[in-house]
Amino acid sequence: MTLKNKNMNEIKIIYSPKKSKNYIATIAIGKNYYSNWRKYILQNWLSYCKRNSIGLLVVYKDLINKKSNNWKSPNWQKLLIGDKILTYNINIENVCYLDTDILINPLSPNVFNYFEKDKISLVSQVKNIPYSLDNIRRKIAFNRHYFYSKKYPLDSSLFMSLHQIYKYHNVPTQNDYACSGFFVFNIKNHSSFFKKIFYKYNIKTKTVTGGEEPLFNYEVLSKKKIKWLNYKFQALWIYEICYRFSFLYEIKKKYNSLTKKCVESCLMDNYFLHFAGSWHESGMWKIKNIFKSKKTNFLNKKFIEYKKIKLKGKPKGRITGKK
Repeated sequence: MTLKNKNMNEIKIIYSPKKSKNYIATIAIGKNYYSNWRKYILQNWLSYCKRNSIGLLVVYKDLINKKSNNWKSPNWQKLLIGDKILTYNINIENVCYLDTDILINPLSPNVFNYFEKDKISLVSQVKNIPYSLDNIRRKIAFNRHYFYSKKYPLDSSLFMSLHQIYKYHNVPTQNDYACSGFFVFNIKNHSSFFKKIFYKYNIKTKTVTGGEEPLFNYEVLSKKKIKWLNYKFQALWIYEICYRFSFLYEIKKKYNSLTKKCVESCLMDNYFLHFAGSWHESGMWKIKNIFKSKKTNFLNKKFIEYKKIKLKGKPKGRITGKK
């Protein structure tokens, strides 16, 4: 890697491949965020990065002075990553930004193979998903209300339509909505654009999510070309747990061997799994040694190989299962 300015105070390069200029970047500002990311996520990401020759960097300090009138939370500061990379002259061309609460199936395809430099890659959380959106939202609200807290409403902003979301923020309605914990962009083409979004809004800006996501969606979808990626690149755990493992709502303890098996099973069918949100199920990413058991790794690899085999469906006679 070429670094003309080596005095990087906010960024740590965790892994730097010799030839690739594609990087995964995340923001883990604050002792607890950084410690948890290193403890539960880092090795998982490194396995994926090394397998695909993708670099890895983490922003662990504010990218803007906290005393500045322009300071905003780390959720917003993700929009400054590209500009900071240019400032430090880091030899990076493309970035896949990930929130710290995302786990990766290490055998997943290289996300940059699906990327186009003139477009921003996103994953929709309302369209082209493998579930009925209304039904999944009802399941989330129902399970949270009856198993987590009676205070969780059965009708809330969770059910806002696209029109309602954008109208709430006084911006024109867009035809889709992405989860901003994942996006892929080209440094040269999009860093200045993201920087302008950051400075366009101030710390008093209120959103229905409490973060940048609704306005991020408006700005990006209304002004840039989008490459919509497969849901598997950002499967949402709040969707997956409802349809696959709803029994986990009844378990009071987040971190146990059963949860781990469910998460690993989900990852075997997806690429990136995002534990977005602030409720009980969102903390289930704090699992040690994900995909570390020999049996799990073996099954994962073998199933991927098996899916590549062309099957003929030739009858084999009656099979009883007896030895």
